[in-house]
Amino acid sequence: MSQSIIELRNVNIYQGKSMVLGNVNISLDKGEFVYLVGKTGTGKSSLLKTLYGDLELREGEGWVVGHDLRHLTWKTVPFLRRNLGVVFQDFQLLTDRNVNENLKFVLKATGWKDEKLMDEKIADVLEKVNLKTKGFKMPFELSGGEQQRVDIARALLNSPKLILADEPTGNLDPETSDEIMQLLFHISRDYNTTILMATHDYLVIKKFPARTIKTEAGKVWDNAGIAM
Repeated sequence: MSQSIIELRNVNIYQGKSMVLGNVNISLDKGEFVYLVGKTGTGKSSLLKTLYGDLELREGEGWVVGHDLRHLTWKTVPFLRRNLGVVFQDFQLLTDRNVNENLKFVLKATGWKDEKLMDEKIADVLEKVNLKTKGFKMPFELSGGEQQRVDIARALLNSPKLILADEPTGNLDPETSDEIMQLLFHISRDYNTTILMATHDYLVIKKFPARTIKTEAGKVWDNAGIAM
């Protein structure tokens, strides 16, 4: 098994019967920050869904945080997802409960039972995203940037080795986008967490440069434009 956080070898990715990406070979190391770019419809979402077990890996070899994607079942997918965090563009917070309750819901869903340990973990992740006083706020009481920070805190709950961020700055103004990017780079650097971030925002990439991979013409390309 590969020691990389993400390792795909000779992978073909399908949506239904249609192959959307062919001969994908990607390796991401521990603590690496990588952008995933590409026009709508070129396979970015399909690639992310394959990595978190939402799309079956039919052809090729793939490992994510030590899990063999070829052998995932509905019983083992939750174990994969406990080792990674997903950050969404539209936050996907539960609107009928406060920040603390949103985070506790996720902990309970991933097998936590001890109330004291859950409270400690929630306080820890909120401090990491600089929201330690906001736990009793409802989502509608928070700004867009604060809601995105809660989403990132939620992704950190199970101390993931990998965060998959899908357009995390897509709905934010430039100043707030910068704050979220600084936070994500801080998490990657200080907690040695691998982050793969899908984005359309080339201004963000220019301001916060990092390795970039691209989906185009049914392939995945690296920084230099060489097929991977």
